[in-house]
Amino acid sequence: MLLEAAGISKIFGKLTALDGAALSVGENEFHGLIGPNGSGKSTLMKCIAGAEVPTQGKVSFVNTDITAFTPTERARAGMSLKFQITSVLPSLTLYDNILLALQAHCSLLDLVLSRTRDALHEQVMTMLRQFRLADRAFDAAAALSHGQQQWLEIAMALAGKPKLLLLDEPTGGMSLEERRVTGELLQPIKQHCSLVIVEHDLDFIRDICDRLTVLDQGRVLASGTVPEIQANKAVQEIYLRRA
Repeated sequence: MLLEAAGISKIFGKLTALDGAALSVGENEFHGLIGPNGSGKSTLMKCIAGAEVPTQGKVSFVNTDITAFTPTERARAGMSLKFQITSVLPSLTLYDNILLALQAHCSLLDLVLSRTRDALHEQVMTMLRQFRLADRAFDAAAALSHGQQQWLEIAMALAGKPKLLLLDEPTGGMSLEERRVTGELLQPIKQHCSLVIVEHDLDFIRDICDRLTVLDQGRVLASGTVPEIQANKAVQEIYLRRA
């Protein structure tokens, strides 16, 4: 397995956000994390990414225990995270947003000697083309629609060629057409990157994911293929009724 999160508990004061939750993700797998509001999805994602330290449990990535790793150390190991709120630099062009994301993985010497802009030009344009943004390359990111800003940030998250991409509600606030396109844009990355995605749009997540894990009140209610989850009576009775 590429990622193994086992027995993850997270307690905030008197609130138990996660209670022994688990998640396993294989290579080149798209794995959806779903559940009612307050079920612990985002908290589990943060524990995997290192934004939160689990109260109990273990996170392994590429056969290495990363439970105590910082987010930076996890990024170096090949993990990338995009939270729901966009973090693009709105005053910069799309080109420069991607360039900065790529430069973050360059050596200090190359940056000091200003070797990177020309060397990275084709990579920048390739990523913009991949996310259907090349015609806006020199527009300010602030001029993009909400959906396009999300696509730009996903492209930035992929700049370091991660082994695992974590997406927290990437289609929130998107139109139906933008959601459809987002699914199309994500599919090609499966060739070189696994995906864990938190999403409320069940139609979207069923269309792109190989497996689903359902959380309810901080615990795993069910985990399996999309058909298995669709046929699971506990999911139908508890999750779908409350969603």
